[in-house]
Amino acid sequence: MSEEPSEPSGVSDPSGASGASTPSGAAETAGAPTAAEPSADRAPTPRQPSPDAASPTTGAPVAAPVASSPRPQAPPPRQAPPPHPGGPWQPPVKRPSATAKLRPAAPPPAPPAVLAAVLATAVLSALLLGDGLGVNLLIVAVPAALAAAFAAREAGRRLRPWTATWAVGGLALLAVPALRDAGWPTFLAVVSAFALGSLALHGSRSWPGVLIGSVGLLDSIGPGVRWGWRGVRERADDSRGRWATGIRTTAVALALLVVFGTLFASADAAFADLLGRLIPDVSIVDGPWRTFLFLVGLVGALAAARTAAAPVRWDGLTVKPGKPRARMEWALPLIVLNLLFAAFITLQLVVLLGGYEKVREATGLDHAQYARQGFWQLLWATLLTLLVIALALRWAPRGSARDRTLVRAVLGTLCVLTLVVVASALRRMDLYVDEYGLTRLRISVAAMELWLGIVFVLILAAGVFGARFLPRAIAVSAGAAVLAFGLISPDAVVAEQNVRRFEDRGSIDLAYLRDLSADAVPALDRLPEPQRSCALRTVQRELRGSDSPWYATSWGEARAAEILRERPVTVDRGTCYGLGTDGVREGEREGEQDGYERDREEYDPY
Repeated sequence: MSEEPSEPSGVSDPSGASGASTPSGAAETAGAPTAAEPSADRAPTPRQPSPDAASPTTGAPVAAPVASSPRPQAPPPRQAPPPHPGGPWQPPVKRPSATAKLRPAAPPPAPPAVLAAVLATAVLSALLLGDGLGVNLLIVAVPAALAAAFAAREAGRRLRPWTATWAVGGLALLAVPALRDAGWPTFLAVVSAFALGSLALHGSRSWPGVLIGSVGLLDSIGPGVRWGWRGVRERADDSRGRWATGIRTTAVALALLVVFGTLFASADAAFADLLGRLIPDVSIVDGPWRTFLFLVGLVGALAAARTAAAPVRWDGLTVKPGKPRARMEWALPLIVLNLLFAAFITLQLVVLLGGYEKVREATGLDHAQYARQGFWQLLWATLLTLLVIALALRWAPRGSARDRTLVRAVLGTLCVLTLVVVASALRRMDLYVDEYGLTRLRISVAAMELWLGIVFVLILAAGVFGARFLPRAIAVSAGAAVLAFGLISPDAVVAEQNVRRFEDRGSIDLAYLRDLSADAVPALDRLPEPQRSCALRTVQRELRGSDSPWYATSWGEARAAEILRERPVTVDRGTCYGLGTDGVREGEREGEQDGYERDREEYDPY
């Protein structure tokens, strides 16, 4: 039972009845304020229970509480600002950025399979990519692709035909460094492989999606690192004992490999040589460089996997079409341009069909000068025609079937005439190469002109079958063109053409051929001496001074090294210096000995 409160002093009620008397003079003075009637000149106080008030439960009087200082009042609620004149006040809302609207929800933390593939990519990058490029780039790309595949499967994404096309094309492009030694086709192949891989992860199909999606993987670097770290933390919290077991198992396996591998290598020289060629040579001096490559592989694989799990939908970016123009306002300039193309092509057909002598009488130019004068102008005309078509489609009339028929007729005619211009430019390049030989620049621009012709064929097909496939088709054609350009080995084609010209005309530019890569060795090996040795001196010096391991050596380098081991360079540097640019020994020229002394450091002692 709870103890009842004591009664106030001066009150005697042993029975505990409820009719207790009040203190003397408590409220009997006339005009005195009561608790219920506060004085007008005094601030009201909180109402206190009367000393003789009865308890609502027991009926016993309750003691009055002890007087204390008033409690601090809570601050008044913050008043909202006055309503806006145009309506009720609303808090400001921050609009999301255009990129934020395209981002899906963050995926769950990275699963163990993805983390394992990412770690394998980083380790292989540190071990294999420090000595150059070869098949090692393809080896490193395989676990990175597996990490992206595991992440996509975990996120519920399905493999679609276009995604498979981008992925296979990207991996195929990485075969170019494994097969060719030339640096410029390798650079184009690596950049194109990155673009196709990014498209495979994003699944883009529109023009903004294809253009931005090809480099959109860079946008996932930061989110990919955070996503991977969340996955590591979650797995570490869930399986602390498994981590310790895995570390112990790995340490024991490495110890066994090191001990027994060392014993076997000491017992057999052939086995030691095999291990020396297979195992990467990692030293403490290379530590910073290897660490950087490890981080590059780690971050790149995480970005690829994060993109596969939750790609940014770049297809959501839309470009508003231009305001349609009237038929005559739109079509008249293009019709005039078509007439200009037709007049130019008529003259080209006269030249191509044998009427060059008339043109020569009017211009005074031979075949080579005529070809050189016009090729670059025709190349620029082809590029500008693409720009004209893009702008014309933006402002084309599209209100009725007649408008669409007009657009197809005018632009289709322009594409067909441009294809003839492409053929004319390639014919001019063929004339120039036949006169002066093939070079890297000439074969590169000719390949670009040929690809532009393919683009115009795709535009014509889009006018017939619809333009929905056009962005992806042009991207595929670009990747295929880069792959074909690398596989045909441009340096080998240049060497083959120049060797054939030497066999037909007896002249060759050895100074230029010396700078070709090892891919040109099989063709240059057919030259007679001393031209052969003079053309191969630089390649032999570079191959003998190279100690690249197997994974950083291309097939072109390996084949060139084998040819030069069987038939090494035999002539001395003085003999090569005496050969002119036509490959034929010249007589003593004024200043030749001085030039020989200045350039003698260029030649190796072999």
